[in-house]
Amino acid sequence: MNTLLLGTTQKDLDTAAGILRLGGLVAVPTETVYGLAADALNAESVKKVFKAKGRPMDNPLIVHIASLEDIESLGLVREFPKTARMLSERFWPGPLTLIMKKGEVIPDEVSAGLDTVAIRMPSHEVTRELIRRSGCALAAPSANSSGLPSPTTASRVMEDLNGRIDAVVDGGRCTVGVESTVLTLVTDPPRILRPGRITKEEIEEVIGKVEIDPAVISGMEKGQTASSPGMKYKHYSPKVKVVLIRSDDRQYRQFLDRRWRRLSDCAALCYEEDLPYIDAPAVSLGRKDDLEGQARRLFEALREADEIEDIRIVYAHCPKAQGVGLALYNRLIRAAAFEVIEIPKVKIIGLTGQSGAGKSEVAALFKERGIPVIDADLAARRAVEDPEILKKLREAFSDEIIREDGSLDRRKTAEIVFCDDEAREYLNSVTHPKILEIMLGEAKDLSEQGEETVVFDAPQLFEAWEDFYCDRIIAVVADRQIRLKRIIERDLLSEEEATHRIDAQFSQEFFKEHSDDVIENNGSLSDLFEQANRIFEVLYG
Repeated sequence: MNTLLLGTTQKDLDTAAGILRLGGLVAVPTETVYGLAADALNAESVKKVFKAKGRPMDNPLIVHIASLEDIESLGLVREFPKTARMLSERFWPGPLTLIMKKGEVIPDEVSAGLDTVAIRMPSHEVTRELIRRSGCALAAPSANSSGLPSPTTASRVMEDLNGRIDAVVDGGRCTVGVESTVLTLVTDPPRILRPGRITKEEIEEVIGKVEIDPAVISGMEKGQTASSPGMKYKHYSPKVKVVLIRSDDRQYRQFLDRRWRRLSDCAALCYEEDLPYIDAPAVSLGRKDDLEGQARRLFEALREADEIEDIRIVYAHCPKAQGVGLALYNRLIRAAAFEVIEIPKVKIIGLTGQSGAGKSEVAALFKERGIPVIDADLAARRAVEDPEILKKLREAFSDEIIREDGSLDRRKTAEIVFCDDEAREYLNSVTHPKILEIMLGEAKDLSEQGEETVVFDAPQLFEAWEDFYCDRIIAVVADRQIRLKRIIERDLLSEEEATHRIDAQFSQEFFKEHSDDVIENNGSLSDLFEQANRIFEVLYG
């Protein structure tokens, strides 16, 4: 199929209107995003929309009209309630969709088999003119491949759908940038199913109390039917993985900086104000206080992130879910498939180092100063109590690592993994996410209790990616032979066992390169304490 790229001349609009009358598909501009339009009352045409997008047919479409008279003349709804009239007078034409009981003319393909229909009147004059010229109400979801970010320019439509639809009408860049607010009027009180530029507060000024559907921020429950476009679990997502970071500005920037320095595999989706503090590739949404500007930029920014070379993951600075920010959060949480990292509002000091170097003595000094210490070893013991984790380890390493009481035999497990790089890597992949979850949870609890600083006492701080969450990292190191002697005496290991343990860790050079402060513990305890106290003076004055 040859996809025509049309402009907005009278001739081009007549061409597009003719395609729609004949049952074809035309991507059209609206103030929100570009829509893939078909005659809403022609079931066969509507089926083509789902096929072109690769969209599941259990996802209802929005019917676009040019005037209020279209609703009655075409018989689109059973009843146009008073609340709908009040809202249409205030917000139409504009980015508000109303769900009402559908008329008999609405095909099941449009409503996904529901007894309701979603209707809106776009404010983009080109699309309303196409509706008038074609004589068709238009069913029009976003004009993209299903699941990808919605397009806000004709060129992005062509990237996704060229050769799969009849035509694209280039009406310029969309001015709102996120899809319309969807409000169902068949519940009492009315309920927002998808947030957009028209906010809950603005709607309530017109009709009173309005609820927000829980699926807006938490996703649909298993088996729940989508009553509106945009309610699916994953949506609006670029090809690269997206993760939301819920934190303050300092923590977000610190997280990106440490991740980029370690792995160089990430990019930032951030605010203009973040850019001077981020070395990683970054795509700006705009100024932090300009929510409407961020909405205009959001989908284009997600597509730009996809175009950055050699990145695996995009970390998005999580907006506050209020006002227009709720629409931004709703799109981003679905782009991220609900994966959110919440960084506790507390300063985290990472304390790490080589086995036998003396890290435990420094941890004790923090405790003496009244700084809470979160022990990664204790978190690891809790992590391997998880039945799912135990099951995976048993399957990987045999029943021999499980004691009679059902708990993990840590010594036998250590004997296996310290001699086998592949086994150790598997153990880490299974346990580290849970350990991190436990430690961040403890840090959050301590923050809520009023603590301003906590210490992560973690020998595998770097292996578990815990360093990304730290404001400052202190490493304790020592020469190999000194460590070997200490480990043998402390843990009653053979020289071979102690050597395996040392060889399984990062080198002294690695710790020095990736830490903010380094304590070299090759001498007496007094020398160790003196070095630690110098660091404490920098940290606390």
